[in-house]
Amino acid sequence: MGTMVFRSIVTGVLVAMLWLLSGWGLAAEALTPVDLSDVTYKPCPAEYAEGMVAAGSIQEANCFLITGKAINRSGKPVLDVDIFGRIFDANDNPVMQNRGRLGGIPEVPPGESDFELRISVAANQPEPLKLKQFKASGFSAKVR
Repeated sequence: MGTMVFRSIVTGVLVAMLWLLSGWGLAAEALTPVDLSDVTYKPCPAEYAEGMVAAGSIQEANCFLITGKAINRSGKPVLDVDIFGRIFDANDNPVMQNRGRLGGIPEVPPGESDFELRISVAANQPEPLKLKQFKASGFSAKVR
């Protein structure tokens, strides 16, 4: 009888582990790419830029808006979209060092829509900025 109880417990644990793993698998499968196009930047409007400082310091910073088109080909809304990319100054120095994720979009509807991200760049980093390797992905359902 002890062996039967042991088998039942082991079977229960294995079923629970498989159930948890399948849940993680579904979350990974729900990751949906969003294409980005026409990615460019412009200085922020005055009301956005007032009092800007570089992240993690008191160094003065310039405010820029990165804009472009987000293209959702999935046919369903994509939620919690993360935007990744690399930004360099005119001298090829990284603007956002050790940071690939630049921001997010709460929801991208099916089709093409505009997006905008605000970034701050240390005032001593010269323009023009170079925007490279921009990509985005989100989820087909709300992430809990």
